[in-house]
Amino acid sequence: MPAAIIVAHGAPADPDPQDLVLHDLARRVGEVMPDWDIRGATLAREGSLDCALSGLQDPLIYPFFMAEGWFTKRELPRRLAELGFEGLTHLDPLGVDPDLPDLIAKAALQAAEDAGITSSEAHLLLAAHGSKVSSKSKDASYAMADILKRWGGFRDVSVGLIEEAPFLAEAAANLGQAVCVPFFALRAGHVVGDLPEALEEAEFAGPCLDPIGEHPQIPHLIAAALKRAGP
Repeated sequence: MPAAIIVAHGAPADPDPQDLVLHDLARRVGEVMPDWDIRGATLAREGSLDCALSGLQDPLIYPFFMAEGWFTKRELPRRLAELGFEGLTHLDPLGVDPDLPDLIAKAALQAAEDAGITSSEAHLLLAAHGSKVSSKSKDASYAMADILKRWGGFRDVSVGLIEEAPFLAEAAANLGQAVCVPFFALRAGHVVGDLPEALEEAEFAGPCLDPIGEHPQIPHLIAAALKRAGP
């Protein structure tokens, strides 16, 4: 039976809730792919990854991250090698999936319609992580924004970041009619704390979606990626 492990970073300070989220995500992907063994794991919870690997030989690895970076390129392969799993096939992370821009655009357009906003006259704000130590997160956010601009539907698309400029509180100010899409895989610290605080500071009045990694279609998107890469 083909197998895959969906791996996220998780929350080191409180690892259990995010680990359960990954197990539930794996279950929902498995419902779409009943002939596959789909498992979830987080790097933050001790024993999570080795438990997910138990009994498997060559599972595909799906990084539930929004950008390629240190965790996907170095830390995850290192952890797998320590557990005796070198040379596994790693898929591209969620944030660069070719089907993700269409999902984001449709979700944002629906949010605008539900709020009575004319999308062609409104702004789409992509709220993302950013990083003080690497440009990878910022670069991935801007790459997504560029794709969404070409996709159309909104007057303009811009990026606001939590950990570096352009900071979200400034990027979200004085936009007029706007929709905010959190470019995050999981509902963790930044999404529940920093993000709403920044929008409140900016007096952002438009709808703000759930983190895109929680969208109901994400299991189908992951399943499609696994089928493209699988046997």
